[in-house]
Amino acid sequence: MTSAGRLPVTLFTGQWVDLPLEEVARLASERGYDGLEIACSGEHLDVWRAAEDDAYVRERLELLDRYGLKVWAISNHLTGQAVCDDPIDFRHEPIVGSRVWGDGEPEGVRQRAAEELRLTARVARRMGVDTVVGFTGSSVWHYVAMFPPVPESVIEAGYEDFARRWNPILDVFDSEGVRFAHEVHPAQLAYDYWTSVRTLEALDHREAFGFNWDPRHMMWQQIDPVGFIWDFQDRIYHVDCKDTRVRPRDGRHGVLGSHLPWGDPRRGWDFVSTGHGDVPWEDAFRALAAIGYAGPISVEWEDAGMDRLHGAAEAVDFVRSLLWKLPEAAFDSVFANQD
Repeated sequence: MTSAGRLPVTLFTGQWVDLPLEEVARLASERGYDGLEIACSGEHLDVWRAAEDDAYVRERLELLDRYGLKVWAISNHLTGQAVCDDPIDFRHEPIVGSRVWGDGEPEGVRQRAAEELRLTARVARRMGVDTVVGFTGSSVWHYVAMFPPVPESVIEAGYEDFARRWNPILDVFDSEGVRFAHEVHPAQLAYDYWTSVRTLEALDHREAFGFNWDPRHMMWQQIDPVGFIWDFQDRIYHVDCKDTRVRPRDGRHGVLGSHLPWGDPRRGWDFVSTGHGDVPWEDAFRALAAIGYAGPISVEWEDAGMDRLHGAAEAVDFVRSLLWKLPEAAFDSVFANQD
């Protein structure tokens, strides 16, 4: 919470890693953000260095302080993707960095990715942060069409592989008092409602693992993002604001995207800046208030048709317009005091 008692609004830096962190901090401060959700990529945060170098950690925090910003969560989506992925291939090399990629041998990449996630928990604690946002990867995502036929034993083995790889990572999260907020997203073990249930079951519902509520992929999958908040209310550890516009069905727009690029008008859905799509934001924020969510609200800009500076400036005002003060008493309580 901020000093004013309202939920802090932060900017996720993942789409800004082409700029130095100081430049992103300056821009976020000028546009009225309370802090940053810092991506562990680019120049923004080097996990391996931060795990060893106290001066580096202090410099990152002092940088934020100069611009009146704070950090409530850090993100390691990209490396987390490699922990469980199978296959590991050309797609991973540019996202995991040279230290994790090494010689590219798949199991070595997975092991080094897991080590970086363990370090990320330690770095989060050193920075005074109690939440790491990210992905898990999946060894069974490529079977999502379930054809050619896939035996249930193969899918079950995928969840067992996930638990085997992630439980040791989460042991470190527990020891550091940090939580992992997994983003429900395609290419993960938990990509929709029922796979989220199954992922929690695979971990025996250990408290170190919860969710980053991000509604954008729920929308095109026809998952109710508000119902997800209520049903997983004890596992909503972080909130990212991204929006999706789903176009009217005319027999040509498919939900799988047709391998068309972002922004292509032939797509059945597309990412848009927060407030410009179909996410029921007011219902979502009312649900977050109802479950007592008290963490940051992080804006993640993704819009092929809007400049990010415009989107970031507009989104912070849109989000704040929905973070109104809650009533101190039930609106009908006054009736009981009538003579």
